[in-house]
Amino acid sequence: MALATVTAAMVSGMVVSGVMVSASGPAVAQAAVEPSGRSVTASLRSDLEKYLDDQGAKDHFSAVSLRVTYADQRPDISVDVGTFRYGGGRPVNSEALWQIGSNTKAFTSVLLLQLEAEGELSMTDRLGKWLPEYPAWRDVTITQLLSMTSGIPNYTDQSAFLRDFDAKPSTRFTLERLMSYVEGLPLGPATYEYSNTNYLLAQMIVERASHDTYNEQLAERIIEPLGMNDTCFPPYCPPGTASRMPAPYSTHSDLPNHLNKSVPPLALSWAQGAGGLVSSLEDMTTWDRALYSGQLLPPAQQRELESLVSMQTSEPIENVTADDPMGFGLGLVKIAHPVAGTVWFYEGATYGNRVLHMYFPETGTIIALAVNSAVGGEDTLPDLAGTVYETLSAQNATGSRTDR
Repeated sequence: MALATVTAAMVSGMVVSGVMVSASGPAVAQAAVEPSGRSVTASLRSDLEKYLDDQGAKDHFSAVSLRVTYADQRPDISVDVGTFRYGGGRPVNSEALWQIGSNTKAFTSVLLLQLEAEGELSMTDRLGKWLPEYPAWRDVTITQLLSMTSGIPNYTDQSAFLRDFDAKPSTRFTLERLMSYVEGLPLGPATYEYSNTNYLLAQMIVERASHDTYNEQLAERIIEPLGMNDTCFPPYCPPGTASRMPAPYSTHSDLPNHLNKSVPPLALSWAQGAGGLVSSLEDMTTWDRALYSGQLLPPAQQRELESLVSMQTSEPIENVTADDPMGFGLGLVKIAHPVAGTVWFYEGATYGNRVLHMYFPETGTIIALAVNSAVGGEDTLPDLAGTVYETLSAQNATGSRTDR
């Protein structure tokens, strides 16, 4: 299932909806000691080339991109390998754009939290206040939507939706049509369960509370203030956007008509506020830094954004631990990792791209990775993130004070 790589597959036993983490955490691959004098960029390029060689045919992707940014004045690192299309073509570069999938969810959460800070709504508001057309869900709160504890079924799990998308990926799905796939289904328990439907409902509340479109609110509140010129919400993308996107490939058995075939790069109306944004890794890391450093929200709302529900027990937790290692915030995920420590980690997936980021709170370092395929089974992109982290550590380039 796209938009939630962790609910769709399991890697070494640890699964997170919208995020996948190996049981040993992100740093699962040991980086060899680099020859003296070899640059960190060259070492990272070697990592990406090996990953493309090892996994490209298996997962039917042709391009891998990496960006590492630091909180201090160190220059960013950008590495790209492969081509825009499977089987050859022009080389991929740092100007490439990607379907960022469920990384979009944090944008939606921030919009609602900004509206709360302005007094337009409250996270404790119930759906009956904002969306009375869904009476079966009237008692669900906005917080429950954003923390995945609503019990509302996931539309992207429904066979009718998958059949419709597979038949014609370029279909312009409306919110109403997407909701129709789950409206008659029973409400589940108010425990942690990943559902993209939550963020369609959140998008609707943004529009009702702001008296504006979701796209305009994104532009006004986030994209333009942060100077994210490479970020857009299809179909409202500038001309030439698709030409900058490596062809997206699906390996989902749920989409038999498109198995190992490309899907339209801007056909994202099926994802909307749950996963419909397109961006570059440069913009993504700009966004991640603003998100985690508190640039976008007052302190009270930042605390709400980062409040965690255990993905094991569904109970609120102050922080993640070795025994309870994964917590879901309001569109964020935090993990306790035995090597990298406590980090924010999220992998978003569509039916053609996977985009992952890792933010290290102690140093402010960000790792972002993208590939141009989605997988229906085991996903090894978190393993590559671990390899990158190990290489940075071996080269004293993780951003810690000891690196300086």
